[in-house]
Amino acid sequence: MELKYGLISADDHVQEHGEVWTRRMSREKWGDRIPHVEIQSDGIQRWAIDGAPLGKHALSPRRWEEIPRAAYDPSERLKAMDVDGVDYSILYPTVAGLAGERFGKLADADLELACVQAYNDWLIEEWASVSPRLVPQCIVPIWPMERTVAEIRRAVVLGHRGVVYPASPMELKDVPHINELDYDPLWAVCAELEVPLCFHSGASPKIQMRPGDSFTPTAAQAFGGIVRSVSSIAVLANFLFSRVLDRFPKLKIVFAESSLGWSAYEIEYADYQSAADGLQSEGYSLKPSELFQRQCFVSCWYDQESLRVRKYPGSANILWSTNFPLESSTWPSTRAHLDRAFAEVPDAERQQIQWRNAAQLYKL
Repeated sequence: MELKYGLISADDHVQEHGEVWTRRMSREKWGDRIPHVEIQSDGIQRWAIDGAPLGKHALSPRRWEEIPRAAYDPSERLKAMDVDGVDYSILYPTVAGLAGERFGKLADADLELACVQAYNDWLIEEWASVSPRLVPQCIVPIWPMERTVAEIRRAVVLGHRGVVYPASPMELKDVPHINELDYDPLWAVCAELEVPLCFHSGASPKIQMRPGDSFTPTAAQAFGGIVRSVSSIAVLANFLFSRVLDRFPKLKIVFAESSLGWSAYEIEYADYQSAADGLQSEGYSLKPSELFQRQCFVSCWYDQESLRVRKYPGSANILWSTNFPLESSTWPSTRAHLDRAFAEVPDAERQQIQWRNAAQLYKL
């Protein structure tokens, strides 16, 4: 594989435009339940889904015309990637939720499926069709599982390269705990189709601490960004001990926007705790670190000092990203950031982390 720049960004986001769902869902059938943008009396725009507003407002900036075109226009996104030296961009949603969880909360399973399929079709039609550098990942209905599996199969045929799923679906509606055997069809279909299953941090708000009322909006945003990435600790620990990886050895898991430093600590500690509690005697075939290195990936974008402890997750298990177009993105200075971060990393490992791992995982 030949790359122009030598970087695959493994965690970027698309900003869904206001007609993603209104163009693809039946107005006659769904009416105002279709996800759409509403204009308030003060001119502020906000999304509404299933007839209810999405928070105080869902667009930041608060008016569509203030949003950079590179956030929602694939042609402009390609230009932004060239400015930053990015060959391929792996795409996650925004309005749909970081893992499609906003649709997972819908009580109406038919509406959830219609919203999910409209998003998946749009991402192929308006992004992936523009350039193979824009790598689509599907969202799915979280339940019932036969619908989840059917949509994965449909989406992969369309061209989706990964599956995005909320790590704690039982937060969203009355479904079994994710460790139950009811989810085996999900693990099995991803392993069969050789597509990674991706858990994006922040999609399970109940496992992360919220800022207090005393925080200013700016401080609350900074706090939320930090807490969001480390909220993956509980998700990673669950997969290291739940036997899912043990039972499905071909399943690949991505912990997106997770960062690196805490994962090194968590993996080392998981091995220690596993030995202390004698889990090998309970039939675990591999140590937690061995399971991780066989099947899991973390994604990074700002990490510099954390690269010093890369031996714990393993250089073959680290993905890099620019986190575009979020506020914490390294764009447009990613190249300078990479040079600082990888100054003491051997070139072979740098290539692994910056593009080879992602290229192999997503079959680019």
